[in-house]
Amino acid sequence: MAAPARITLVLGGARSGKTAFAENLVAASGLDPVYVATGEAHDGEMEERIARHRADRGPTWQTVEAPLDLVGTLRREAATGRFLLVDCLTLWLTNLMMAERDVEAESAALGAALETGTGGPILLVSNEVGLGIVPDNAMARQFRDNAGRLHQTIAAVAGTVYFVAAGLPLTMKG
Repeated sequence: MAAPARITLVLGGARSGKTAFAENLVAASGLDPVYVATGEAHDGEMEERIARHRADRGPTWQTVEAPLDLVGTLRREAATGRFLLVDCLTLWLTNLMMAERDVEAESAALGAALETGTGGPILLVSNEVGLGIVPDNAMARQFRDNAGRLHQTIAAVAGTVYFVAAGLPLTMKG
């Protein structure tokens, strides 16, 4: 298999198959897989979902939680011989907004860290939320706009970008 791009972005809708596609790319690389989880369990359903995903990945994957400090986590964890999978940017964005952090500054810092290099290859997964109707409230519109800008920032520095729909990947870049 060809060496993975240093930075890969995988976009898609909910239940599009984007995470399974991303996990398969990482697993096929032969590098040590590290799952960087941005989600937090705020209720029982999310706790079950997280436990199920960990079990599905199996013991070969190391899991690192990074609900807010994604840049610091990438700097600490990325290394030669490892392949980081960040799942997902939209949950990270939600966490930033709920913590009232400066989303623009955090997004710019992530883009800069990815551009300058962090060690080994990194694959970032995110939900494309800009394909539907205009949200009916200000916070949802702000989220959609922040996600769109974040995706553009990451896509600009990524060597490869995929869009996944119905389990089928479309190569957008690379």
